[in-house]
Amino acid sequence: MKYPFEADFQEILADPDSFVAALVSSLASEFLTLPKGEGFVEYAQFEAGYEALKRVTANFSTLPRREIRELAVSTPICLIVIRSILGFTPSEWAYLASQRRGIPVTQGFARSLDRNVRMQPLKPLKGGPLAQERLQAMLDVACDLMQEGCPPPNGDTIHRLDKADTKAGLESIRSLACMGAPYAMLLYERFLGRPFAGHRDSVSELVGDNLESAIEDVLSKAGVSYRKTKRAERIPNFDQAPDFIIPDEFNPQVVIEAKVTEDDGTARDKVTRIQHLGELSTAGAPPACRSIKSSPALPGGALGSGVKT
Repeated sequence: MKYPFEADFQEILADPDSFVAALVSSLASEFLTLPKGEGFVEYAQFEAGYEALKRVTANFSTLPRREIRELAVSTPICLIVIRSILGFTPSEWAYLASQRRGIPVTQGFARSLDRNVRMQPLKPLKGGPLAQERLQAMLDVACDLMQEGCPPPNGDTIHRLDKADTKAGLESIRSLACMGAPYAMLLYERFLGRPFAGHRDSVSELVGDNLESAIEDVLSKAGVSYRKTKRAERIPNFDQAPDFIIPDEFNPQVVIEAKVTEDDGTARDKVTRIQHLGELSTAGAPPACRSIKSSPALPGGALGSGVKT
């Protein structure tokens, strides 16, 4: 059975169902493996930060602020360990630091700090007075939260610190550090938080890069001039920038929106974006989507929109 990209337009019109069936049967998911990408922290590095933090805190029996600050500067991977104990994203940590300490710790600062640490886990931190003040605020609020533990629960919500290692504050952290954790509880917490969620989100663009690289390869081999847009780039006359504009944004003849998805919710969101490009063409706006093609040679369900004026 031919795939749609192997047939001409008249063949597809004559028997569209068979081409749809061939395409759907070829789709496969690669969710069991993820690219490591830049900034992947190996376990040995993470464990080194954990052991260093454990020594400074005397096996989590005390939280000496000055020593923890010095450790964070000299061995920044311990910041990832602290964030993992809290169970926060960098942005959430920054928000609480600003709220509790009255110091404007921006989410951009926290994300950049986290990425820098992941890229070079053992390289000492450097920064000016403002960066040092923000780092101190983040460490202070982290120590406060680890000391306080989880407040009494109510019947309607679950607290983010209601975890085996933070529920009773420093006492429960110390208990887990000394005795280990019940496997069932760890599995439950993994269930609540989705295993590898943080890493999956951090490499989501790398997953999509496979399709964009394939498109670039095809266009280059065919000698087609194109303009590849950057993430969140603003293009005049486009309220959403497509991934590729052929030949360029000054004389757009074709635009391509490249999407890869492996679940129905994400697929609906991405198809909506492609459909929006089609709506733009009917309103006399920039070129928009008139065809959707999928390639069985690419991982997952690959949605690509080709657009012609």
